[in-house]
Amino acid sequence: MTTVFKTPHELKTAVGQALGSSDWLEIDQARINLFADATGDHQWIHVDPERAKNGPFGKCIAHGYLTLSLVNLFLPQIVDVQGISMGVNYGCGKVRFPAPVPVGSRVRGTGELVEVEDVKGGVQATIRITVEIEGNDRPACVVDTISRYFPE
Repeated sequence: MTTVFKTPHELKTAVGQALGSSDWLEIDQARINLFADATGDHQWIHVDPERAKNGPFGKCIAHGYLTLSLVNLFLPQIVDVQGISMGVNYGCGKVRFPAPVPVGSRVRGTGELVEVEDVKGGVQATIRITVEIEGNDRPACVVDTISRYFPE
């Protein structure tokens, strides 16, 4: 369920709160291969299912940066800031990859509003996204996303 803020300034009232979760997404080999093609990272642990069977993970795993890039898909499913002329990705804080994502796994993002501050013309929000792997105690990725929202 998406957490809705009617204005960017409403974010200030929710610091420290959980924002909810995105939908689950299956990570299939086709998505991994497309990411490998887009980035030029064709390491066998990602794209060679036969060799990966005998590798350290027992099958192909998603690239860490593929997992990180999915935050862009998950974030608007978690939070909707309305009353803006535009929102921009400003960057990321700390990024960690505690667990690999085996092909065939399902992942989702959960959000927590960590910090909100005024910036020239708008509001900057740091939202910690934890990418969970269904059935795994350790997350695939934890990242502090930084977004700027500019009121209408």
